[in-house]
Amino acid sequence: MSENQKLQTLRTFIAKEGLKNSRQREIIAQVFFDSTEHIKIEELLQKVREVDSKVSQATVYRTMKLLADCNLAESRQFQDGQTRYEVSDEDGQHHDHLICTKCGKIVEFVDERIEVLQEEVAASYGFKVSDHKMELYGVCDSPECSK
Repeated sequence: MSENQKLQTLRTFIAKEGLKNSRQREIIAQVFFDSTEHIKIEELLQKVREVDSKVSQATVYRTMKLLADCNLAESRQFQDGQTRYEVSDEDGQHHDHLICTKCGKIVEFVDERIEVLQEEVAASYGFKVSDHKMELYGVCDSPECSK
């Protein structure tokens, strides 16, 4: 989905909810869609204020809730307790995460063997998986962390 399609999805959702669209919401959404990381609200606010210094933290929080509610963003909470947001996967694609407990680096990965094994394990216990999140914590191989 292109950025324009995502913005249109947001506009449609906002109208459906009886809310007003604003320039600030669109700026926040555009900056978020351009991010490639798992971004904290404070980091997003800093980037947004480079475009419009008047955007409030509350507006960023409310906009991110709207983006999550219309499935354009996903909130993640890793072991450090900080909420981060990432752009939702295209077409329902799924990925898992490796998280460095020293530097905070987050690596996304997809491994079909894990997906198949999860289904097999669930079925052996009489479960049908509807959703899951896999987060593997450890230390990355950067020189600072692997010491």
